[in-house]
Formats: sequence, structure tokens, C-alpha cells
Amino acid sequence: MALDLRNRAALSFFWAVLALACTVIAAMAQRESFAATASLQTAGGTKVTSPVSITVTTYASAGEREALIAALKKGGTAAAREWLAKRPEAGTLQVGARRAEIKYAYKTPVGSGSLITIGTAEPLYLVGAGMPGAKPATGFDLTLVLVQMPANGAGSGELSPAAKLRVDAQGAIVTEDFNQADMVRLTDVVRK
Repeated sequence: MALDLRNRAALSFFWAVLALACTVIAAMAQRESFAATASLQTAGGTKVTSPVSITVTTYASAGEREALIAALKKGGTAAAREWLAKRPEAGTLQVGARRAEIKYAYKTPVGSGSLITIGTAEPLYLVGAGMPGAKPATGFDLTLVLVQMPANGAGSGELSPAAKLRVDAQGAIVTEDFNQADMVRLTDVVRK
């Protein structure tokens, strides 16, 4: 009887360790890190570049994507920001010296590569906010990053450091950037 109890305890311990190992491996499989260069060319011809570092620790599920879409449809950017703010950290986004928690990262297969959508619950930069004639910053409460990663080689993307969001008729998230005149491009996106 004592031997049987020891065997059961050892077997229970084995299954617990195996379950923990599987959880750790699954979490590590989702973790991805990227480095890129953000560049912005102003209407005046000035070009500004900054290093970008993205670390995704958890990708959202299809159900979580649908919840974000539902929040956007219901209450626009404000509802999306509220939904994002309640979520746990899913990684980090750093542009230059500014760092923000990623609250949403979703990966979609595209051809042999993928499209990665990343969102924060705060704007990183209001580019041009201090300029004469700048539009009000109200409602540009999020940061959105889109990265196209091929199966091999470097990717590219766009960064909206202060954005409003909406959903189009096809169910895609559409961005209105605070600084509409000058797009922030991501180049040389590589996995670290």
C-alpha cells in the first residue's frame, strides 16, 4: 500500500512538472522580438529616424480580436482604449527613448509571411502638436503598429504614434493618424 501511494505521488508530480514545462514552452513559442528603424520625412524635407524595438510576449486570440472589433464598433477609439487599458501587458514597444506596454498583438498569416498588428492604450508621440495650425489632439489616444514580415528576410511596416481607430465594412481596423501629412515608416524590420 505504501509503495502504491509513493508511485501515485511520483506520477502526480511527474504530470505536474510536464504540464508546467508545456506551459513555459507554449509561452516561449509566442515570444517574438523585432528591431526596426522608424523614419519620418516632414513636408519641409527634414528626415528623422529612430530605432524601434518590439517584444511580443503574447499574441491575442481570434476571440480577443473580435472583442476589440466589437469595442470599436460600439464606441470608437475611446471604447477601444478602455478595452486595451484593462488588458494585461502583451509585450513592449520602444521608439527612441519612449516605451509603452503593448496591450494587443495579433498575427495573421499573409502568403508565406505574416501581418502583425500591435496596439497600446496610449499615444507615444503627437508629432507636430506644437506647430501653428495643428489640429486638436483629442481622441488620438492609441499607438498602432502594422508590420509585414516575410517568411525570410527583413520586413516593413507603418507606425501611427497617435491614432484614432475605426472598423471598415470588411472588418479591418482602419487608422487615422494625428499627423496625417507625414507617415512614419518602419524599415529593416528583423527578428532579434
